[in-house]
Amino acid sequence: MLHIGCHLSSSRGYAHMGKEALSIGADTFQFFTRNPRGGTAKALNTEDLEALRRLLEEHGFTRIIAHAPYTLNACAADEGLREFARRTMEDDLMRMEYLPGNYYNFHPGSHVKQGPEEGVRKIAEILNQVLQPGQHTTVLLETMAGKGSEVGGRFEELRDILGMVRQPEKMGVCFDTC
Repeated sequence: MLHIGCHLSSSRGYAHMGKEALSIGADTFQFFTRNPRGGTAKALNTEDLEALRRLLEEHGFTRIIAHAPYTLNACAADEGLREFARRTMEDDLMRMEYLPGNYYNFHPGSHVKQGPEEGVRKIAEILNQVLQPGQHTTVLLETMAGKGSEVGGRFEELRDILGMVRQPEKMGVCFDTC
């Protein structure tokens, strides 16, 4: 089965994204949970999320994907940046529970002079903090190009992260083919 998707902006509302996807014949789409280069999310509009959930169900959409902001770095050396990543992921996953059974995608981050092993450990640590037992969202580690100090450019790094996560059934991998 071929799934047609698109990348949409939530700036005009969640239900609008679903309608926009329908207008081009898509049955899935990806959207950013907040400004891709920022950190603040719009106030949660549960009515809008419920309207999107109904639209997805009525039109037989497959799973949709929420993408974390690019500024998220779960393995940063700076504890403030790691705390931002943890809080953002925690908030995004709470929001995704209004659309149960979908995906949340994020770039693992850059270890910057700490070494890939430490980066892997820090990413798994944050995932173990944000993944909740009753959660209905699957978290996806997105592959990276592997330039510089990026974590996730080697399949072994993704395997090691997944191996350290205490709830591996809530995890997956997104292959960025670019």
